[in-house]
Amino acid sequence: MGYGAMLHDFSAEYRKKLTTPDEAVKVVKSGDWVDYTSNLGMPVLLDRALARRRDELYDVKIRGNLIIEGPIEVAECDGSQEHFTYHSWHCSSYERKLCDRGLCYFIPMVFHNNAAYYEYFLKVNVVMVSVAPMDKHGYFNFSVNTGVAAPITRTADIVIVEVNENLPKVYGGYDECIHISDVDYIVEGAHEPLAVLKTFRPTETDRKIAQNILPYIVDGATLQLGIGSMPNAVGELIAESDLRDLGMHTELCSDAYLSMYNAGKLTNRKKKIDRGKGVYGCAIGSPELYEWVDDNHGIAAYPLEYVNRPSVIAQIDNMVSINSCVSVDLYGQVAAESSGSRQISGTGGQLDFLIGASASRGGKAFICMSSTYQDKEGVCHSRIRPQFDGDIITSPRSQIYFLATEYGVINMEGRSTWERAEGLISIAHPDFREDLIKEAQRRKIWRRSNKY
Repeated sequence: MGYGAMLHDFSAEYRKKLTTPDEAVKVVKSGDWVDYTSNLGMPVLLDRALARRRDELYDVKIRGNLIIEGPIEVAECDGSQEHFTYHSWHCSSYERKLCDRGLCYFIPMVFHNNAAYYEYFLKVNVVMVSVAPMDKHGYFNFSVNTGVAAPITRTADIVIVEVNENLPKVYGGYDECIHISDVDYIVEGAHEPLAVLKTFRPTETDRKIAQNILPYIVDGATLQLGIGSMPNAVGELIAESDLRDLGMHTELCSDAYLSMYNAGKLTNRKKKIDRGKGVYGCAIGSPELYEWVDDNHGIAAYPLEYVNRPSVIAQIDNMVSINSCVSVDLYGQVAAESSGSRQISGTGGQLDFLIGASASRGGKAFICMSSTYQDKEGVCHSRIRPQFDGDIITSPRSQIYFLATEYGVINMEGRSTWERAEGLISIAHPDFREDLIKEAQRRKIWRRSNKY
């Protein structure tokens, strides 16, 4: 094609497929599986329209995840679940509350298999997804929802896109867009400003844990940071440190990376793959974060089948993964998604990055937690527990690398049961160490020569 060739005009096709939310959701039938994709990809206008059809529909199942701001109307409008049943791959704080009310069901998963679940095992009758406005070439950008959107739309029988004028347009490695020719219906309408993730201000304990981890990070390391105050504390300390030429390879891009970038620490120059580009799957954070990812050639969104694939992560030298957990037992098992049987979040990418970072040359994988927590009555409890009884195990003891609290960092790789117990008790709160020793002795995983 010469430089003078005219571009195809997609406006006629756009007008033909443009409809109202109420008209679009008429394609949903009783018994259907409907997908809302993830976080800012949730189709707010279509969700409201589908909820308005409650009394004429039965047994419609909906999937979503990490939808940080409610309401999800189809879940809220039907306490009986006779009409709508909502499911989440990874619970936000809002979806956790839905679970507590019996209005949401969790789907166990690991994120690097997300695309395969849809390709081989799941039915999607209708997908409804928010996208950025169409470009001149006929493409709608999945924006900060790129990590999960494309595999779902490829599986769906019917694709409805909801144009959200506020979504940033991101550059991607692949699958960051869908062409109008693959779309069945388009809806438009005014949207509220993008949801902003609550700022997790690091506590003094968070900062102590981050300070314990910082010596393990070298110049040129590539970082994966999970969600919450602990990763934010690491980001803040790195921004204040002398570390240089750090990289980003993470399922979730948060404001911690923006802080490192603004401090001149995040350059991606030393990466062996995707050199010069920060890689992420989804982004959730502040308006400044969304401005940063918009039209930025220095960062690239990829599907999570790439971002979270352990074999991809392993190719990155000095890969450092930093995630949080709820508790750990003396055997080294990690619970990061539940408290007892109560669902809090999800497996997400913790296990993916534990495996991948452990296989990286110079790589390290950290699981972090405060040594204690207080319950609703103000009673203090140890996060290091004798043995789990009913908690969901997120990461098995065989995969745990470094564990960190405000009292230190221990390495669990290749350690025996007594070595694990000794190490864990050494980073427990001093008030609980003697009781933990007695529990370890009772379980015959404590040597008389042990010291902590």
